[in-house]
Formats: sequence, C-alpha cells, structure tokens
Amino acid sequence: MHEIQKKLIELSQIHDLKTLGLRQIARMVGETHPQKIKHHMQRLGFLESEVGSTNFMKNTRLVPLPLKGLANCGEASIYTESSNSSIINVSERVLPKKTEGLFVLEAVGDSMDKSNINGNSIKDGDYVIVDPENKNFEDGEYVVSIINNMANIKRFYKDDVNKQIVLVSESSKKYPPIYIHEDEMSHYMTSGKVISVLKKPTFL
Repeated sequence: MHEIQKKLIELSQIHDLKTLGLRQIARMVGETHPQKIKHHMQRLGFLESEVGSTNFMKNTRLVPLPLKGLANCGEASIYTESSNSSIINVSERVLPKKTEGLFVLEAVGDSMDKSNINGNSIKDGDYVIVDPENKNFEDGEYVVSIINNMANIKRFYKDDVNKQIVLVSESSKKYPPIYIHEDEMSHYMTSGKVISVLKKPTFL
C-alpha cells in the first residue's frame, strides 16, 4: 500500500474526512500537493472519482477488509501473515454483494501479469480480494494456495488421471507449473478464491 494511503487510513480513524478540505488533509499527512491526496482518496474510496465531484463518500459505503499479508505470484516463497492485520477500506461498489469474511493479500511477482479477473490482471503490488469460503474450485479459477505455510496465487486445475493438482501461471514470462501429487496433499491447502483485483496506483 502507498505510504500516503496508509496515512489517510490512519487519519480516518480519528477524523471525519468528509469535514476536511484536501489542503487541510494534505498538511495533516505531511504532503504538499492536494492533488496527490485527491488521487489516493479516490483509490481508497474516500472520494468520488467522477469528474467535478467534491463530495466525500457520496451514495457509497466503505467496507473495511483485513490485509492479511503477502502472496507470491511465482514460486511459493512468501509467508502469509495472519496476525496483526491492517485494514484496507474498499468502496462497496467494487465488491460483490457478499462481503462478510473477505480479506486482502498483496501480490508479489509477475507470474500472473496475463491473468484476467473481471478484466484486471494481477501484477506486482496489486491487491487481490479473496473469498475464503469459496473452495469448490473449478478448473481455470484463480486461487490462493498455501504450500508449506507459504501463500501462492495461481490458476487451479485438478488432474484426476494423474492424481495431482496443477497450479498454472499466466505471465508474459515463462514459469513452470507447480505440481502437487495426492501423496503430498498434507502440505497443501487452499486459502480461498480470488474474486477481484485492486490495481496498484499508477500516480507518482
């Protein structure tokens, strides 16, 4: 998460941001450019993104989702962090109707940069929203797997003929699949289905 966004979330815990102006908020978080504040507030859902809109949280609601940690998009080499979660506030407009239980992971790596989840790929620094209750995966769905206690985002395929699960990358580079034989299932579990992607801000 961008440092300005972290400061805005912290500030929102003690101030009603809709009562403050952009310049005032900028001063409070140590930023000199109000337009940066506007951009990051729009990304967090604190501010409407439509041109000409100056109303905070108009006709919308922010849903706090726990940021659980990191998930690798290459080899399973990033540990999940299930404790001391921070919170990401997400506009309900970008979430499915069901929001209970959802959580967020930050994607690391480029092995899913050609994926397609509701029109968005998963690139390094993006956030993925995960539904932990959705574990009846169909072939081709995007899942968060836990391999040796390490989180990994891949496309899921079940190979009944060879008695294995295959986790496939979708990347501009070539990454080999991850194969998990049924005899190794004690080291494999799923954390849930990836249902949405929150893109990393491109604003510098």
